[in-house]
Amino acid sequence: MECLVMAGVLYVVATPIGNLEDFSRRGADILGSVATIAAEDTRRTRVLLEAIGVSGIPLVALHTHNEAAISADLIGRLRAGDDVALVSDAGTPLVSDPGFELVRACWEAGVAVRPVPGASAVAAVLSVCPLPAERYLFEGFLPARPGQRRERLRELLAGDVAVVFFEAPHRIAETLGELTDLAPERRVMVGREMTKVHEQYLCGPPEQVRATLEAGGQFRGEFVCLLERSGQAQAPAEVRRTMEILARELAPAQAARLGAALLGRNKRELYDLAMDLRD
Repeated sequence: MECLVMAGVLYVVATPIGNLEDFSRRGADILGSVATIAAEDTRRTRVLLEAIGVSGIPLVALHTHNEAAISADLIGRLRAGDDVALVSDAGTPLVSDPGFELVRACWEAGVAVRPVPGASAVAAVLSVCPLPAERYLFEGFLPARPGQRRERLRELLAGDVAVVFFEAPHRIAETLGELTDLAPERRVMVGREMTKVHEQYLCGPPEQVRATLEAGGQFRGEFVCLLERSGQAQAPAEVRRTMEILARELAPAQAARLGAALLGRNKRELYDLAMDLRD
């Protein structure tokens, strides 16, 4: 689709997931230069704007309940030549946040859409995760209803890729409990309040992670979870036997490197296995 010659640009701007110091200079410049900012929560966006010294830019609330109507209005402004910025509460818009209807409407109207990359809870948890996740599925939020959530977890557990998902603080204990019932050996990493003052990262069997959170009374905040892929928790017998021999004689890194050459498997996966065997 061709863009209208005189139309404005919709900038999809990633904002910090916690620490406001993570906001990019380009993102701040964009928010200070557009005609309108469409925000999932205008109150939270005002806090960000105050922190970066931006004032006088009109804010429009765009959330799940009004996106269709607001998108039509914003398309009119964009077609008239105004630039608009789209922001969510935190992180990158459209990643389990509103904004898709507006982006699609811009494409249909021939209005340019430009990303302003920045913080993402998904990328953040992947960057510090000790579980192999070269290939992963982003699930977003699991279903809120227990039966539907359990069924979806069954489907995800059958997959051969790691799974990243968000979970609400009032449901994280139940979700970890369901994972304990369905696949107690499958490790899960949990990032809580990432980049904030009380950020916390846990990794292990779901029962262990739940017990640690429960002991510290830490079922609060925002949770990002990564579930290891099928087959990672228990390597095939021949792979495990080979790595047992190598791990007895070599350091984990050396065992993983030689094991990868012998078995044709992922070196990082074999390193994790060597570490487990050593422990």
